[in-house]
Amino acid sequence: MGKLVRSRLFWIAAVFLVVASLLPLGAGLYVLGLLTIAYYFGVFSMAWDLLFGYAGEVNFGPTFLIGLGAYTAGILDSRWHLPVGWCVVAGTCAAVLGGVALALPALRLRGPYFGLTTLVAVLLMQSLIVVFADLTGGEIGLTVPDVIAVDPRVNYYIALGFMTITGIVLWALVRSPIGLILEAIGQDPVDAAALGFNVAKHKVAAFCVSALFSGLGGALLVFYMGTASVGSLIDVSVGVQIIIGAVLGGRRTILGSVFGAIFLIAAGEALRPLGTLSTFVVSLIALVVIMVAPSGLLGVLLRKGERA
Repeated sequence: MGKLVRSRLFWIAAVFLVVASLLPLGAGLYVLGLLTIAYYFGVFSMAWDLLFGYAGEVNFGPTFLIGLGAYTAGILDSRWHLPVGWCVVAGTCAAVLGGVALALPALRLRGPYFGLTTLVAVLLMQSLIVVFADLTGGEIGLTVPDVIAVDPRVNYYIALGFMTITGIVLWALVRSPIGLILEAIGQDPVDAAALGFNVAKHKVAAFCVSALFSGLGGALLVFYMGTASVGSLIDVSVGVQIIIGAVLGGRRTILGSVFGAIFLIAAGEALRPLGTLSTFVVSLIALVVIMVAPSGLLGVLLRKGERA
């Protein structure tokens, strides 16, 4: 505990949480709404970083898990009017089960084939949403009648609390013996297997944890947005934004993903007057930051050699 309190990471996280907790006292509702979305995307990026940063597997389809959680919860609410809590639980379970169904065969593949499999899963989901438009809303989107909270400040604190709990759980996980095994697998799976570790089992477990938080985040987000659509939740460009957020914040840092996601959301909104050019400018800024600081935004804040 003493070592943790003395670390720079601890104080960065503490200052961030204090500022974020006090922000609703002075910030406008527009800013709070923007940050609420950013916090959910921070969770998605943290969940993605667990699989890529530690297990060494590139998931090109994080929105497959998010979409499963969001659409399952949204459909149950809009079509069968189940309580919001049950819808969120069902969405989370659907994401975990879908993650297991995808991970078991995909993780048997080597090289880029796992990433390509996850990408194909996203494209298949997009097609299924369009084909079963009567159930999913198709390209128009699915309207969700219920919300978790009406007050924007309550929604803000729900997103902040969810992001904080996710960060703590994932941070503790990657520093546990399981996290050390995942890190060893990510660096050299052959050597890890030679040491007696079940590589496939640990990778599937990491994928399930990533799916749990992604699906839960997707289910909560759909009740904040009031709608679920391919363009806002499942599109490949959304997945790219999640991946860039994790890499921009700092690979293998967990917390850095939050800073990366907030930066992308804030930069995209600030440059909105540029129209379609805003995406190019944000992407260029992200590329420059990654090239100049490969360790990410959090790596710049941490002293050299400290493990984030």
